[in-house]
Amino acid sequence: MKPRWILFIASMALFGGLLLAPDISAQKGKGENMVKNGSVVSLEYTLSDENGKTIESNKGKEPLEYTHGRDQIIPGLEKELNGMKVGGQKNVRVKPEDAYGSVSAKAFHEVPKANIPPEALKIGTTLVATTPQGQSLPVRVHEIKEKTVVLDFNHPLAGKTLVFDVKVLDVKSPETK
Repeated sequence: MKPRWILFIASMALFGGLLLAPDISAQKGKGENMVKNGSVVSLEYTLSDENGKTIESNKGKEPLEYTHGRDQIIPGLEKELNGMKVGGQKNVRVKPEDAYGSVSAKAFHEVPKANIPPEALKIGTTLVATTPQGQSLPVRVHEIKEKTVVLDFNHPLAGKTLVFDVKVLDVKSPETK
């Protein structure tokens, strides 16, 4: 649709006459299906590592739904989705600092070996720890020593560059949730 043109009367001293500008009321509705703060977004995605190995995908499954601008997905991906429209597709590369952060040495904790179930005493085993607030937290066995075990509390994807292939399936404006 071509924009309608309307006349705006501007300050004669500043502009020396009339100013032509597009009538924005004729374009009302544009951008409603665009990702912006507060909109509820449905996505199809495939997450891969830097080498192209698929980590996770929801293709052919339930779409990921989140509210844009509410820190419900990693910041680097959210930033790249801003302004996309329904049907839009994009390949997004997210550095660790815009995803799950760097691997932190402070997230490694040594615990007595007796605190770990014998069947879990294998490097790489994932266990579930419970925080004092009752939240479940995955931890991995990083190292097994004579009397202790070193657990890694970093997010499994910390320190990794992530590659997302995304497709915007739906965008609902905040008013139409």
